[in-house]
Amino acid sequence: MTDRRILVDAYFDGETLFDRGPFLISLDGGVIGRIERAAPGAIADAAGAFLMPGLVEAHAHVFLDGALVDADARTARLAASPAEMLATARDNIAKSARAGVTVVRDAGDRYGVNHAMRDELAASKDAPLALRSPGAALKRARRYGGFIGHDVAGENELRAAVADRCRASDDIKIILTGVVDFAEGCVKGAPQFDADELRLIVAQAHARDRKTFAHCSGVAGLETAVAAGVDSIEHGYFMTRDILGRMADKRIAWVPTFSPVHFQRAEPRHAGWDAATVNNLSRLLDDHAEQVRHANALGVAVLAGSDAGSPGVDHGAGLIDELLHLAQAGLPMRALLQAATSLPRSLWNMPPAKIAPGNRADMIVLARSPFDDPHALRDVRLVVRGARLAPAKASEHPRGAPPPRSASDDDLLISLPCVSPCPPDR
Repeated sequence: MTDRRILVDAYFDGETLFDRGPFLISLDGGVIGRIERAAPGAIADAAGAFLMPGLVEAHAHVFLDGALVDADARTARLAASPAEMLATARDNIAKSARAGVTVVRDAGDRYGVNHAMRDELAASKDAPLALRSPGAALKRARRYGGFIGHDVAGENELRAAVADRCRASDDIKIILTGVVDFAEGCVKGAPQFDADELRLIVAQAHARDRKTFAHCSGVAGLETAVAAGVDSIEHGYFMTRDILGRMADKRIAWVPTFSPVHFQRAEPRHAGWDAATVNNLSRLLDDHAEQVRHANALGVAVLAGSDAGSPGVDHGAGLIDELLHLAQAGLPMRALLQAATSLPRSLWNMPPAKIAPGNRADMIVLARSPFDDPHALRDVRLVVRGARLAPAKASEHPRGAPPPRSASDDDLLISLPCVSPCPPDR
């Protein structure tokens, strides 16, 4: 029995654009039913210009507040109580939901907030999104990553650590290198794990059906990650075309995370960067954009992850920024939308959100088509998870639609305001 209908001018089903509408999409108990061309004067429960699967944030830290940019204040937050950290995570989940995000992959925290938030969402029948959690990342003692990982050393400890994480984690996160030294324009220090150690981690994770993703920048780290066959490289600054070719051969994904570096360049005063460092940031971003174009041409799976929680990268809005950075880098719109919808779900073996009969509804409605203007991704009007839908503004009924029906505890919907644009040059 059809209980809801959505009327749209065009839709992207996760793979293909259908733009010769209007289309009427029927929902049967939260499952997509018929998709058909709408007759003139068709009646619907909600309507909009563009429909697509819910967004996926491939790299975020839900325990960190990206809107907080002061270094001392951020350090002080790491001493917050578990309850305070969980409250921050709840706020970040709400921000993500308002931006149309329905899946977030957390990228590690040592405090257990990501596991707690994931379990809280999983236990809720009206959760706004699904959260994947790796728990604490794997790292070496006295190396970068102490706020998101735990130290491991030696083969036996590595085996035990991976086995322990696989019992409670959705993915295994590895800190392979330090961060980029923007002033020097390089990544300092050798990789935290050599290729054999990293192969062991990957093999142990794969034996337990867990994907691996590695924090990694710099040629030495990238070479190690590719040799070991990690499933995804996060950040990947100083990428090369040769490395991308091997990633394509091994089907290693890449999450480029432009947003934190764009913020550093746009707001250098927060880190005290001088003009020379800002020039380094510009060169780094230009090269990163060029490598993204190469990756797309070579068939590397590029995923959209903003590193939300980093200074200046707020949850939700940061992912939209990241998508716009990827668009500016030259990623075609079809590949861009796949990077934030169907591709990560497929790589992570999650249920598909493809807009097709028989699939559970996991969709967002936009006021405009991103194929006409990428900034339309900021204008989310409706998020549907399951059977329930309503206009973003209850006082405004969509064309041809009756007033929205009353809420039901058995239905899942988040009705959202538009996402405010970020400041220029973000």
